[in-house]
Amino acid sequence: MMAAQPLDSPIMHDLSDIAHWLRHHPVHHTSQVHSTLPDPTFDTGGETLVSFSTNNYLALANHPRLVAAAKEGLDRYGVGNCESRLLGGDLEVYRELETRLGALKHKSDAVLFVTGYMTNIGVLSSIVKAATLARLHGFRTKKRHKYAYYSDEFNHISIREGIQMSGALRYNYRHCDMNHLEALLKAGAEEGTTPLIVSDGVFSMEGTIAPLPDLVALAERYGALLYIDDAHATGILGANGGGTSEHFNCYSDNIMQMGTLSKALGAIGGFVAVERDVAEVIRLTSSAYGFTCPPPPDQAAALLAALDLLEQEPQRRQRLWENQRYFIEKMAPLGYTILSTQTPILPVLIGDAETCQRYAIELRREGIHVDAVQFPAAPVGKARLRFMMNAGHTRAQIDHVVGVMARLAGRELRLVA
Repeated sequence: MMAAQPLDSPIMHDLSDIAHWLRHHPVHHTSQVHSTLPDPTFDTGGETLVSFSTNNYLALANHPRLVAAAKEGLDRYGVGNCESRLLGGDLEVYRELETRLGALKHKSDAVLFVTGYMTNIGVLSSIVKAATLARLHGFRTKKRHKYAYYSDEFNHISIREGIQMSGALRYNYRHCDMNHLEALLKAGAEEGTTPLIVSDGVFSMEGTIAPLPDLVALAERYGALLYIDDAHATGILGANGGGTSEHFNCYSDNIMQMGTLSKALGAIGGFVAVERDVAEVIRLTSSAYGFTCPPPPDQAAALLAALDLLEQEPQRRQRLWENQRYFIEKMAPLGYTILSTQTPILPVLIGDAETCQRYAIELRREGIHVDAVQFPAAPVGKARLRFMMNAGHTRAQIDHVVGVMARLAGRELRLVA
């Protein structure tokens, strides 16, 4: 029998050409394989580095209480759920976690997803279709709506993809520009659309905080639902780590609050906090909930421990903000532009993408890991080093990274193509 001949596929040729180009591109980023995870130090390639790029803001991922809770979960449940919750894979530990997450966000319920990315895709793609899906079971809505999403231009890609999957209209407004948003909402009202406003709470590449009170005011004025992605705010903003709403003391029945569990809370998963009737609709209509497994139950057990620590150890959040202020104070005399100082995400503008990559390489040589963020994650010509502060950073580590940045200031740092 003759061996099958490889298909002469044009797309495979294209992919091969792209891979060859990427390998030789001067700003090509290849993921590195590490021996340990940052808390915030980590081991890689036989050396120990200090991470200024980890999402593990409160240094909880390796906390003994989370590890112990996860081990107990493993002993009780095993390593995986292996079934959709909708079809019989539900567990008490998931429901307990959802209740706690809802309470953190001042909502009566929450819906747990396997990741934050899947939460945005699963909720945003389905909520505008809920009435249509319910029609299959005999439901008849009082009015048919023409839905339109109004999305901040710097929203996370999972938001953009979720909106695209929904099939609804989408309008982007300039970053945190409420005048532009209102102009778009006004035009939509004249066309008879039903609006949904979507914004990050904290913007991951900018470090800015969405003007939530203004967003709520516009949502109420134009009858919009407001969806806030609190991935980088949950556990960080607010007196108790409740996120953007707690930061502003701004709550509304019209807000859907999404969050991730893989950042400040140190594990994995995503959720959306809503009122109980809305939660039930999401559970029945979102494919990303009903047609896949939830996070492993040991992660849910670890997250319950993380929520306990969020309440019991507020000093972690205090240290995080003290480190944030210390870094800003030490960087101030060096002449760098920090794009935003509102949050623990502190993007230092470099501008040129190749120069930014060279900065990251030089910092790596000094035992420091910092992400060089460039297009498409940042606008062309606005590449930046994204410093992310951590409760586990020491003053000596911050002094060291600032000292390296001082030495690099003004040097000609260019990559050789």
